[in-house]
Amino acid sequence: MRQSSLLIIFLVVFIDLVGFGIVIPILPYYAQQYGATGWALGWLMAVYSLMQFFFAPLWGRISDQVGRRPVLLISILGSCISMVIMGLAKSLEWLFIGRILAGIFGANISTAYAYVTDVTTEEDRAKGMGLIGAGFGLGFIFGPAIGGLLSRYGFGVPMFAGALLAAFNFVFAMFKLEEPRLDPEARSQNRHKRFDLDSIRTTLESSVTRYAIAMFLLVTIAVTQMEVTFGLFMGARYGFDAEAAGVLLAVMGVVMVAVQGGLIGTLVKKYGEIKLVLMGSILCAVSLAVFASTQSLTVVVIALIGVALGHAVMHPTLSTLASFGASSHRRGATMGVFHSAGSLARIIGPPWAGWFYDHMGWRSPFYCGALILMLVFGATLFFGAKARRALA
Repeated sequence: MRQSSLLIIFLVVFIDLVGFGIVIPILPYYAQQYGATGWALGWLMAVYSLMQFFFAPLWGRISDQVGRRPVLLISILGSCISMVIMGLAKSLEWLFIGRILAGIFGANISTAYAYVTDVTTEEDRAKGMGLIGAGFGLGFIFGPAIGGLLSRYGFGVPMFAGALLAAFNFVFAMFKLEEPRLDPEARSQNRHKRFDLDSIRTTLESSVTRYAIAMFLLVTIAVTQMEVTFGLFMGARYGFDAEAAGVLLAVMGVVMVAVQGGLIGTLVKKYGEIKLVLMGSILCAVSLAVFASTQSLTVVVIALIGVALGHAVMHPTLSTLASFGASSHRRGATMGVFHSAGSLARIIGPPWAGWFYDHMGWRSPFYCGALILMLVFGATLFFGAKARRALA
């Protein structure tokens, strides 16, 4: 495993996710400023993923052909432009335009995962994926905290801060990020047409990859139920503003870093991927239900930690399982399909969560997420071990 390459890609992801995390606690309040309902907020979240759904496989295949580095640079620059637009937004429509552009250029994470598979062995891949997950976690420590603090100066100010970080990230990656040494012949085999159904079928031929993608779809739908309505819920029930919500999200980020940055490799070796998915799904489900039902702010914090623990375990584990079923020359395409499943979930989940919040009560999205995670638990009991044995 190339430690220096992993360190650089970790820093690229970390800086990118700090900028992305800045937006998370701000967006619900920013959108409400222009009269957004839960339904409209759901679509504001979903449109980002709608673009990712169409473009992530394309960027993945392009990265197989021309390299990971150029795609990462283009996506970081696009993120910078989108943040500037959101910072300048004077209406809900301009917020939508900024989110659309962010989704189109949001190829950096799936490409970063493909980068990790290029520079790690199968034995060390869970650790490498966990390092990228730690970049997520650290980004969600500093990003929401920075966004919350800067929100006191106006909702556009955090967006400009995110744009500045993206510009710095572009320069950093330009000079520091090296291209993994890939086999040119292997790359040439990935020159598929956009939305090539045969390519997608090939990716899904592996039972373990198929299982991992399906579970990732469900897990992400469940988690979006909380992500979309968290700010609205905490504002309506506890009177939280963007700054206070950002602090709670930062606490969740601390937990994710602790798991994905140091513990995930040990946990995988001790329990195996399937048991971790089982433990993560049940913990996340119970925590979401408790979060929705309690009236104690202390219990809310404990429940958020439980959600963070469960999600921190499942995300890199499912990413690792998906990559196990991919040949070396199809890693970028496989990670593209994997993250497109996440994008599909983030298209379905946010409007669903917003509608439930508006029409079925503020607790309903969280109970819905808990039920979906119980479905993940049941499906893993029946199909997970069988899929993993297919690799033996």
